[in-house]
Amino acid sequence: MDILPWLTEPLQYGFLTRALLVTLAAAVVSAVLSCWLILMGWSLMGDAVSHAVLPGVALAYIVGIPFSIGAFIFGAGAVALIGAVRATTKLKPDTVIGVVFTALFAAGLAIVSSTPAQVDLMHILFGNVLGVTSSELWQVLILGAVTLAVVLFKRRDLTLLAFDRTHAHVIGLNTRFLSALLLGLLALSVVVGLQAVGIILVVAMLITPGATAFLLTRSFDHMLVLAVGITVAAAVAGVYASYYLDISTGAAVVLSQSLVFTAVYLFARPNGLLWQQRRRRIRRRRTAAAPPPPTRAASSTTAAAPLGKS
Repeated sequence: MDILPWLTEPLQYGFLTRALLVTLAAAVVSAVLSCWLILMGWSLMGDAVSHAVLPGVALAYIVGIPFSIGAFIFGAGAVALIGAVRATTKLKPDTVIGVVFTALFAAGLAIVSSTPAQVDLMHILFGNVLGVTSSELWQVLILGAVTLAVVLFKRRDLTLLAFDRTHAHVIGLNTRFLSALLLGLLALSVVVGLQAVGIILVVAMLITPGATAFLLTRSFDHMLVLAVGITVAAAVAGVYASYYLDISTGAAVVLSQSLVFTAVYLFARPNGLLWQQRRRRIRRRRTAAAPPPPTRAASSTTAAAPLGKS
């Protein structure tokens, strides 16, 4: 079977080529950010920011300005609001995040429901990557490039912040600024992923690649490389699957990432679930085959024998 026509057929359509480029840009940016989110325990923050941008997107759609402007304003505003509430109350972070992002998400739903003829809720929530225009493609590529450039420039500082915030503060790094920078980049990555998979599914792109890479390695550099490689492969597979199976592109990309995570969780050496069960079975067999330990009476007799001879 000649595989070349199978690979090139979807690329004959301009809208599908643009969809592939947008999805790859969103996947790479999200994968890089996901590594820091996983290490810092900020996965819920990614969920919060992705949902909190809905009112910004809806208002931008109504006013007639690019989605990215409204999404970034409300994403950054949600981060600032979460920080303000945490600083002025004794509530735990997950509680504050849950209150803020659900309130903003509900506000977005209210805006959308009040103007049903102007805003397509399905496109906002689940993306419309096949309808991306050339101008939107360039917008996503530029935002993605800016996000990656900042991340790579501050990679060492952000990595130290993730592993040891106290040490980073002691050596003179501004940990508050670095945290705010990372959250700002998170908001940008949500804006980039918005065009590809929508508000709801972008959460998976911000969490799954980093989680998958974390199961495979304990080296952060390797984690970054693996996360990007995995998400690029899943993005390409998802776009092709959506074309040949006639399913949602965003859903296909996220399902591809989830399938890779499942395979790693089950089969990856040495910590995959099946390998752990295999090691436990081997230990049980070795324990069962080992000779029983000497009883206390036998040990006492053995120890007393030389004294009797003397």
